[in-house]
Amino acid sequence: LNEKGYDEIHSLLQKAFRIDSAFRAYDDALNHIISVREQKQRRNFLYPFIEKNKLPHLNSLKVKPFPYQIGGILFCASAGRSILADDMGLGKTVQSIGVAQLLHEHMKVQKVLIVCPTSLKYQWQSEIKKFTTATVEVVEGNYLKRSRAYQQNESLYKIITYNMAVNDIDLINAYQPDLVILDEAQRIKNWQTRVSRTLKKLQSKYCVVLTGTPIENKLQELYSLVQFVNPLILGSLYNFISAHEQTDNTGKVVGYKGLDKIKEKLSELLLRRTRSQVLQQLPKRMDKNLFVEITDEQKKMHSEFQDQVNILVNKWKRIGFLSEEDRQKLLIRLNQMRMVCNSTFILDQETNHQTKLDELFSILQEVLSSGEEKIVIFSQWERFTRLIALELDKLKIGYANLNGFVPGNKRKHLFDRFNNEADCRIFLSTDAGGVGLNLQAGSWLINMDLPWNPAVLEQRIARIYRHGQTKPVNIINLVAQSTIEHGMIGKLNFKTALFKGVLDNGEPDIFMGDSKFNLFMQGVEDLMNDKSVTAAVGDSGISPEIPVENNAEVPPETGEDLMDTDEIISDKPAKDISAANAFNQPDFMQTASTFFSQFANILSDPKASQNLVSQLTRKDQSSGQTYIQIPVANEDVVKQVVGMLINLGGVLGKVGAISKNS
Repeated sequence: LNEKGYDEIHSLLQKAFRIDSAFRAYDDALNHIISVREQKQRRNFLYPFIEKNKLPHLNSLKVKPFPYQIGGILFCASAGRSILADDMGLGKTVQSIGVAQLLHEHMKVQKVLIVCPTSLKYQWQSEIKKFTTATVEVVEGNYLKRSRAYQQNESLYKIITYNMAVNDIDLINAYQPDLVILDEAQRIKNWQTRVSRTLKKLQSKYCVVLTGTPIENKLQELYSLVQFVNPLILGSLYNFISAHEQTDNTGKVVGYKGLDKIKEKLSELLLRRTRSQVLQQLPKRMDKNLFVEITDEQKKMHSEFQDQVNILVNKWKRIGFLSEEDRQKLLIRLNQMRMVCNSTFILDQETNHQTKLDELFSILQEVLSSGEEKIVIFSQWERFTRLIALELDKLKIGYANLNGFVPGNKRKHLFDRFNNEADCRIFLSTDAGGVGLNLQAGSWLINMDLPWNPAVLEQRIARIYRHGQTKPVNIINLVAQSTIEHGMIGKLNFKTALFKGVLDNGEPDIFMGDSKFNLFMQGVEDLMNDKSVTAAVGDSGISPEIPVENNAEVPPETGEDLMDTDEIISDKPAKDISAANAFNQPDFMQTASTFFSQFANILSDPKASQNLVSQLTRKDQSSGQTYIQIPVANEDVVKQVVGMLINLGGVLGKVGAISKNS
């Protein structure tokens, strides 16, 4: 058919049937004709917007994409079925979401199916909620539950994993998605795998295939990707390979030919931009939280530590006080919750249940293969950097490794090597390298974990995002889904006022003043109540006596076991401690004992005494008068104390009179 023939096919078919009633038009030909006509309609609608590089009005898109991203959205929407192969960090996710919203609002797309690796399913959910007002659902659970999820059409977006797509292919085709988005599409590069063969049975009118590396090793990988998008455009695999591969007498591939013809054939369905091509449009800094699901073993340990934190929080709520020993236990448990988000190896140095390393090396593979950019990787835990270093050694990737054990006189050599040697692509560091280092050669920074204190996070970022940096900087924070890390991001949002000087820097943790500790405990209570922190999966059997590491060991705990049944707090309100029975309460006696011992310690230390005086006094700048200020719960407390003093004064007066008379 010529171009006019596609528009007049209906009259052509009528004439053909009149000539011979046995005339046949096969389904594949008719489907192709329909797709070409629909593509022409899309292009006619989008042409004015493509000319101006401007999106049609989208009610549900909450962000304004960069100019090159607008171009990507329009290209993919116009093509209908496309491959978006931009460099990593250029925002393929937001572009594909933009395509979905455009097709939804202007082309009647009602069902969008996203197929992604398991570790990214919640990341997609988070991004969709962040960028749009659309409804989204992560399909999970047993077969029956998934079957019901496909039958429900309440959400525009449904998110599934690659393994789920293989198992549910019949359910998915019955669901009839309008648009399929394949993320990290290298999963289907090998056309012989079960995943690749099954996904090519997936039926949808539109698709967007996302990959930063359409070709890694051989042309067959590109062919396999294109097969999903348009199985006809490259012809048969045999003819494609024969036309473009050069081999020696043994059949070994020694070169390629006619690559310009492949590029020309794919020009209407494949779009790739490198960072250097859009450098001027990139912001100076882009931050991204990448949510990673943890293993069942990690969840069990996280749950046990969380239960023990909750016991201490409830104890603090009940009596308004924690002993120094309990404070130390609390801080250890909170840090253990954070450690296990990275790997169980940090805690026991025997097992290595984790998912963050897998995600890290997926990122590294894409960034390192796309150019000469360098990457800085931070983790608070030296033991975790050991695991990263081992993998880098296996892959023979050049790196510099800085931690608290590296002598000061050897550190300069490490960052000189990273900044100046082309084969040193990675700078691996604990927070020992968080200050004082210039690592501007790096344009990517990956935080394997997040510190409590936002100042520490910014110190890390300042190693590459600083005056004189000429390249756009990408910051990726790996966050364990449904854990304390997730709660830190969502609930606390790293508010400086809450954790400044606590846990990371400043005064010894367990000796912080009560006013600061109470503020800290309120934050911990909020964090533990956050629905994001829900990794509990039952008993783990893990011993609580595990040392904590932050480039130094915290001594093992001593004293009674934290899980003593007396410490498990019920939902009932705490008993009222009246004046009559106050001295019979163990908690009161413990509080009083601790108070007097701490007070004695302060008085015996001149520096601590001066600090106490400065906290209890306030000077009026206008009059120069000095006042004592003591925090109290409310005005009634003051009234009660004053009343007691008046009564005590009356008693002492009578005693004085009796003494005088006698």
